[in-house]
Amino acid sequence: MRKSSKIVLWAVVLVVVAGFIYLAASADRLFGCARMVHQVLAPGNFSSSDIRMEGGSTDSRLRAYLLDYWSRKPMPDWQKKAKVDVPRIMIACLLSGKRVEEVNRVLVAQVPNATIGSTWYLHRHGDYDFTLMALTPMLYFFGDRPDLLYPATREHLLKVLLNVEGGHWDDKVPRSLGRIEDTENHLLMINGSRYLKNRWLRLHGNKEERFDNQANGLERKLLDYLLEIYQEGVYEFNANPYQGYTLSALLNLDAFGADSVQLMASRLLDRMNWDYALGSFEFRRFPPFRRRYSRAASTGLDGDYQAAMMKTWISFYADSLGLNIRRGQHQALWAAIMPYRPPAGVIALTLRKRTPYFVKMGHGPESCPEIYSVDSLGVLTAGGANQGTRSLIIARPITFITSDTARELAGVFHLEGPGTDFMGWNNTGVYRGFACAAGPVHVPAGYQAAASVNGWQAFRIGAGRYLATYSTDSLGLMALCSATNPMALLEKISGDNPPAAVHGGVFMHPDGDEIGFDVRAPRDRWVITEVNHKPTDRQFDSWPMVEISGNPLGSAQGMY
Repeated sequence: MRKSSKIVLWAVVLVVVAGFIYLAASADRLFGCARMVHQVLAPGNFSSSDIRMEGGSTDSRLRAYLLDYWSRKPMPDWQKKAKVDVPRIMIACLLSGKRVEEVNRVLVAQVPNATIGSTWYLHRHGDYDFTLMALTPMLYFFGDRPDLLYPATREHLLKVLLNVEGGHWDDKVPRSLGRIEDTENHLLMINGSRYLKNRWLRLHGNKEERFDNQANGLERKLLDYLLEIYQEGVYEFNANPYQGYTLSALLNLDAFGADSVQLMASRLLDRMNWDYALGSFEFRRFPPFRRRYSRAASTGLDGDYQAAMMKTWISFYADSLGLNIRRGQHQALWAAIMPYRPPAGVIALTLRKRTPYFVKMGHGPESCPEIYSVDSLGVLTAGGANQGTRSLIIARPITFITSDTARELAGVFHLEGPGTDFMGWNNTGVYRGFACAAGPVHVPAGYQAAASVNGWQAFRIGAGRYLATYSTDSLGLMALCSATNPMALLEKISGDNPPAAVHGGVFMHPDGDEIGFDVRAPRDRWVITEVNHKPTDRQFDSWPMVEISGNPLGSAQGMY
């Protein structure tokens, strides 16, 4: 071989090796979906109460509906539907005392239809942990009920279907050469199911050390992971569809874990439910979320799984409300059958916003915040900002959800921009009673302006309350205002806010605040630049978990 050819060959080899090393070293950064940067967040100024409401029932119309919904379903093919449907049909049937023979016959004939861990290009048949999480409660519900779960079926469940056990901690995506961290919901489902199987065996007399969660180190690892989420925040916040699975895995730990595990799981559930209560309005919300990009086009305001679960929990205390579930019956079932109940304040705040408040929720590095301006008539919700492809953040329009029947984005006032690609938006432009973005205001069908002045319009949203809007192709403003005369309101707003001022990034709110903003702000900075000539803290990746101006529960005790 000629010398020049050898040089070329060695150069190619070196490039290939260097490329492999780079990919191996950067695999998690390039392909992963889990937390990369760890940072403990300050809790903020919101001291949430964990006091539970008294007088709740163990049954409700919604619980009965969910058990009936699942127990009536035909038993599908395990190989195709073991991830969600089959375990829920089985649990609902056994809890209802229905189709017992069929459930046992079907269950004892099955083998795992996949492997644990995330599904991806090199691991096409993963996600069995969804099945594990859903099957594990059967041990605790029916393991001592041979009339419902036959002894042979129970042994098959233990030895074949619940196929993770011992002290190992799974945290890597299968077939990733140990380079890619698996996602939050997977880690909770896999390792939580392993922990609970071990625990059930020990509680039922098995003395093998590998099933001792304290001796094998699994309980400590699980507690450390739960503490990490508690201190750094839920990474997959508002995840569509994963938040419901995270909540379900935590409900399992809350129901069946040792006291220390139960306490940490309960604290996380409480925090996630406080976040929901603070930012939702009449079981509707439209916040930014992390994962999945394929769900970026979703437009439902009441379709997230936590809403279905919250309705179910509240039904145990307020069944007369006649709440209905439009989507998420598989997640709502877990709320219906597990003992956890949200704090009393969560239930009260979800049902009714008593007093105005403004809340900022930090989600840490490489993320975006949630921002809400709330009063008794509605919620202004910031849509967030994507922080690059690896951030997996879905930015959404800024929305104003009011007391009406709208269930889709088109039915509420909203704005976003610039353009239509959410990857380029910074829709964090929400302050108290004010919102702005680099695009026009979308007015829902059926709304007619009560007054119009110099490009401003006022829409009545309640007694003495108006939404003032200003809309061009490159700038949209919304301001929630109190007034008795909409024309007088707009004349004041127009006089205080000439076009040069608002296009220059300044808005004088009729309620008193002078707000500076930059709708073309970098995606990692808050759009609101100053309030009353005082610069804001725009670096939202270091914001506390929850920071509130105002008192969400009015005169209720135990909040601050």
